[in-house]
Amino acid sequence: MTDQDGREGRQFTDEELQDLVASTDSGARDPSNRNIALLIAGLALAWSLFQLWIAQPQLWFAEYLPVMNSSQTRPIHLTFAIVLAFLAYPAFKSSPRHHVPIFDWILMAIGGACAFYIFWFSEELALTARSGLPTQTQVIIGAVGLLLLLEASRRALGPALTIVGSIFLLYAYMGQGWLIPELIEHEGLSFTALINAQWLDTGGVFGIPLGVSTAFVFLFVLFGSLLDKAGAGNYFIKLAFAGLGHLRGGPAKAAVVGSAMTGLISGSSIANVVTTGTFTIPLMKRVGFTNEQAGSVEVASSVNGQIMPPVMGAAAFLMVEFIGISYVEVIKHAFIPAVISYIALVYIVHLEALKKDMPALGEAKSFVGMIVKFFIGFAVAGAGFTALIYGVGALRDVVPDLTGPIMMALLAAIYVWLVAIAARKPDLEIDDPNATEIKLPTVKEIYATGLHYVLPIVVLVWFLMVERQSPARSAFFATALMILIIVTQRPLKAFFRGKGAEMAHEFKEGFVDLRDGLIAGARNMIGIGVATAAAGIIVATVTRTPIGTELAGLVEQLSGGILFVMLILIGVFSLILGMGLPTTANYIVVSSLMASVVVSLGAQEGLIVPLIAAHLFVFYFGIMADVTPPVGLASFAAAAVSGGDPIKTGFTAFFYSLRTVALPFLFIFNPTLILYGVDLGTWEGIFQAVTVFIVATFAMLLFAAATQGYFLARSRIYESAALLLVAFTLFVPNIWLDIVQDPFREVPPAQFETAVGEAAEGAQLRLLIQGPDFNTGEMAETTLVLNAVGASAAERIANSGLLLIPDGEVVRLDEPMFGTATAETLADFDFYADTPVQLAAVRMPQDRMPEQVFYLPALLLLGLVVLLQRRRQTKPAF
Repeated sequence: MTDQDGREGRQFTDEELQDLVASTDSGARDPSNRNIALLIAGLALAWSLFQLWIAQPQLWFAEYLPVMNSSQTRPIHLTFAIVLAFLAYPAFKSSPRHHVPIFDWILMAIGGACAFYIFWFSEELALTARSGLPTQTQVIIGAVGLLLLLEASRRALGPALTIVGSIFLLYAYMGQGWLIPELIEHEGLSFTALINAQWLDTGGVFGIPLGVSTAFVFLFVLFGSLLDKAGAGNYFIKLAFAGLGHLRGGPAKAAVVGSAMTGLISGSSIANVVTTGTFTIPLMKRVGFTNEQAGSVEVASSVNGQIMPPVMGAAAFLMVEFIGISYVEVIKHAFIPAVISYIALVYIVHLEALKKDMPALGEAKSFVGMIVKFFIGFAVAGAGFTALIYGVGALRDVVPDLTGPIMMALLAAIYVWLVAIAARKPDLEIDDPNATEIKLPTVKEIYATGLHYVLPIVVLVWFLMVERQSPARSAFFATALMILIIVTQRPLKAFFRGKGAEMAHEFKEGFVDLRDGLIAGARNMIGIGVATAAAGIIVATVTRTPIGTELAGLVEQLSGGILFVMLILIGVFSLILGMGLPTTANYIVVSSLMASVVVSLGAQEGLIVPLIAAHLFVFYFGIMADVTPPVGLASFAAAAVSGGDPIKTGFTAFFYSLRTVALPFLFIFNPTLILYGVDLGTWEGIFQAVTVFIVATFAMLLFAAATQGYFLARSRIYESAALLLVAFTLFVPNIWLDIVQDPFREVPPAQFETAVGEAAEGAQLRLLIQGPDFNTGEMAETTLVLNAVGASAAERIANSGLLLIPDGEVVRLDEPMFGTATAETLADFDFYADTPVQLAAVRMPQDRMPEQVFYLPALLLLGLVVLLQRRRQTKPAF
């Protein structure tokens, strides 16, 4: 199919593609009535301004104006989301798009009122419903609110989350019935108790997921929207093409890097695919990629934007609340897997280019040279940022009171200087990828035109990583700078270009850009706001019923108590849910049910799985929601651009994303990959982190080569198997070491106190605890980690919270000290049963050979593969 513009193979026009994004992300309704259009835009603008107000300024004026707490801001947030959902999203595909039906007005008014009621009567609710005494009026309002929230969710996100939420509500209410398995039966909640828990209390719809959307996610989405409106998206894409377009298969490599950079801007996989894909996909097809391959590369790179720090998907902010760690810690743990995943995707498309002997666009350049330049630039940027940290620290020591004003003045001066540099070159235009002749820009031509866009990202990273501020506060300051840039960059460029007469007009255009960015940011948040509220239904049901613990027990039975099998089951569960649920909702459902089970089953196997690793495992499988056939929306969007088959595109994208599927398994069994237990505050820790990064990158490239069936030449099956074995060994050498040498030596429980005293400071002892289960009475066991911290054995045991009762050769346990981590770990044991809880075994770490020893046979095997393939190699590997 060819349209008038010569866009071959395209199934949709540019307008239809934008409508696809709008119908998915911001609402497909576009009223022809100017007043209604202004109302929708005005509400979206008001929502953005409200979120900016509660992020920081309300605290500055707390002396004069009341400060709202989370129980007040969350209902207002949901009010905006529900009202805009009914105004912006038609009920069905056949529903009118150019006017709002009267029925939608009614639903909007009632739904908004039900959410706003929670804000307006928050004090009354504290004395009634939240004290267990809801009134009949409150119950009716809550019931209507729940129904309309589910309808808003259906409109904004499709039927899946509405169906899942409804099933959880029915299960919580009924408790028993022929459709409810005996394993998860319960007495059922009364209608009043159900509505109280789900709508009127602070733990259901208005619980943690909605709180994260209110406090964190909105500001990051708004930040990205303003960056995009300022022109950063086009700048990043052009910069990627300038740096990579000249390489073999360059458009695909540029698509990967461009999508990684625009992942900072767009939290939506679909928007990312359409924004970058309309330019990159036709160019990929031009150099030899099939329709499906071109779409798949764009999908794989766009979806991975959600795992790329510093601005990750909404689920990353939920992790902060669910696990109780800082966002900086989440970034630390997510960094290496995300970066090596993108590096591997660049290598995958390079291998595709080698397999098909694809030409470069224009004059070919060296891939190795590009990599060297990238690492030099990365090192220079890192050194500059480190120097900045020490410089600000020195300034703070000399003039502590003036450090803030001086840094603001310096930032303003740098901004004006960078805009002056950008003004020397013409503004970047969006290129036509279907033009007869493609002239790729050079980095020298492009990089100076948008360096000022990097400043807000630097500010965001500075406040997150250096100042250790909250994500909300960090995003506020970055967004404030972005607002300044979007308003002033146009008039400043006019001034530096000698067009002073146009400054007033450019100021006006800057405010128009700001207004449009604020409106777009709010409209992009409608679906997220509704999704997090609806997911609160699931969280509340899991906490109020036995489904969490019992379903976890069922999965444990199905897995036969084998952690690896359980991880496969959880991954499949996530992928099935991902066919209908968006990433955030998928993560909430699966992590609520399964994350703690992974940790406890690992403990039973003697493997200590960090909770963050379990949550990242769920998160990684959750992001596959937009890829997984048959309902991967990002794959459908890419197929719409490329003209390929959506299902084939989805399967190819899933194949390209195998590295994203493998990584979670690897860091469960080797948490060092997520820098767990690595102290980045010491030079030793930094060296360890760099080593882990280099080895993991090398291993991931070998994994990519194995799965693509091409290394130096086309691989035979046994060569691919050998490459997989080498990659596995480099990733998790500790598994081979555990087979060869036991990491621990057994100590009789009666000698426990002596063993604790002899252990080195900070050593980790594994204690096998056995005893009756509190719920079933059957014997259960788990592994407890005791950190040897303290001057004496008695002090170390006391610090752990353990209360021991020696009885000859047996060591019984009393209930641990309240409030300690040990008490939480052993909460499922019955310490008052006739059969005592006891210390069954003590395992002390022992000296072993370094796990890196196994790198040697792995590298020898790799050398053998290289020798075999060099004989068949017909073109340079890079």
